[in-house]
Amino acid sequence: MLKNRFFPLSLIAVAVLAGCSSMPRTNPTLATATSNYESARTNPQVTKLAPLELQDAGNAVSKAQAASAKGDDAATVDQLAYIAKQKVAIAEEVAKQKNAEQEVANIGAERNQVRLQARTAEADAAQQTADQRAAELKTESARTEEAKTQLALSQQEGDRKDAALTTAEAKAAQDQALIDQQDEQLKALHARKTDRGMVVTLGDVLFNTDQASLSAGGINNARKLAEFMSKYPQRNVIIEGNTDSRGSESHNQALSERRADAVKNALVDMGISSDRITARGLGESSPVATNDSATGRQLNRRVEIIFPEGSTSANSTR
Repeated sequence: MLKNRFFPLSLIAVAVLAGCSSMPRTNPTLATATSNYESARTNPQVTKLAPLELQDAGNAVSKAQAASAKGDDAATVDQLAYIAKQKVAIAEEVAKQKNAEQEVANIGAERNQVRLQARTAEADAAQQTADQRAAELKTESARTEEAKTQLALSQQEGDRKDAALTTAEAKAAQDQALIDQQDEQLKALHARKTDRGMVVTLGDVLFNTDQASLSAGGINNARKLAEFMSKYPQRNVIIEGNTDSRGSESHNQALSERRADAVKNALVDMGISSDRITARGLGESSPVATNDSATGRQLNRRVEIIFPEGSTSANSTR
């Protein structure tokens, strides 16, 4: 009796993502960036003197929080959180710089006013005032020089942080370029992009009928996969075996596991570490087409090799 079960792969991906989202992990860098932003946001000096920089920092914090909530890898969240933290620091430094500039301007205005009063005062009073103001001007001059020194230091620190931010952005762009390059090479293996990552499908024709041993064509495809994994040792794979609904469920489950293991063993024989490979059988539970036709059943008899985005480790289990 034919069994008609339709469980799209996207539902399995949603279930996996839902399971992961139930165990959030705190990112220290993101926590620091968020705390720093909240502190800056409640600082009247920053909100008044550096509103645009503060808004930019807020957007960066939101972007990092969104990446964390979405379950992006720790390196990506760390990078976005670091950028957000740097932008908060820039907003604070801009506020300090503008406040120092205002203080310098106020000191200059006060000095001019004192000089004007000295010129219009009577001779004796003017002399006395001049002597008194000479001492005051000396103090004010020292304060002005100190303010200029602090302004220069703030500018240097801002330049240093800008350089660090530029370096981080360049590294992010370089990493993305590498990912794009890898995806293009996977597409040459007839991979397709899914919400689980890039997926290469080995059809039923690459296995002997109702057997788990790879045919010559299957071995050739496995060799191409091994060459890619050797070139990019940071990429790992999940191998999933699938069958149509003919035969018993237990038979189909066992066959799917043997076929997944066959691909895994072929990769291991070609020099790929088993630590980088997860092999499992899904039996007849994940059809991509109807089992009511020969064409549909052939599509369901497949092994899928999944390259998760950003993965750096894999457990060799079923």
